[in-house]
Amino acid sequence: MPNVPTLELASLIEGYRRFRENGWTPRRERWAALREGQQPQVMVIACSDSRVDPAQIFDVDPGEIFVVRNVAAMVPPFETTPGHHGVSAALEFAVQVLKVREIVVLGHGMCGGCKAALTQELRGTQPGEGGFIADWIALLDEAREPIAREFGTEGRVAERAMEQAGVKVSIANLRTFPCVREKESAGELRLRGAFFAISDGVLHLLDEEQDSFTPIT
Repeated sequence: MPNVPTLELASLIEGYRRFRENGWTPRRERWAALREGQQPQVMVIACSDSRVDPAQIFDVDPGEIFVVRNVAAMVPPFETTPGHHGVSAALEFAVQVLKVREIVVLGHGMCGGCKAALTQELRGTQPGEGGFIADWIALLDEAREPIAREFGTEGRVAERAMEQAGVKVSIANLRTFPCVREKESAGELRLRGAFFAISDGVLHLLDEEQDSFTPIT
């Protein structure tokens, strides 16, 4: 078969060409410097949702943030059992090798993973049919219970509460990692929670002392 791009791939190729013209060529010095390695000061843990690209939200240059994205922007707790610990490996690399100074957990509105955690609609499904997602978002089971009791399991109020609770769960789980705990105690690392509302494009930061999210204006 001829190597003809699909409509979707053709759109990506056009985007690549715009990038070469507007992003690569005018900034050759920046890209040349990145050949020597990366030195990001911030790690961002964000959702895989296509609507919430951290680089776009924070308007950063290449090499400025180290990003890990997964369903619902979750961080699992520290564990040493055998397995493929993708988030843990990325976290270890960011903290121990890149020596980032800050970790931002970025939740967002209209999060399908958080909604599924709230409704438990995927509970009992088989891997490949929703089971992988169900197992992953089970990380939110404990946080879900008080939200479901107070707000129910449907509607934007309950969903927003679940989305923001997810950020807090991930931050708590970050602190189960010895390397994170030690560096935070030494003042070498800071953990932050953030929430991006797709509905109005407003970023909120978590105030851990007040246990609330404040919009950035």
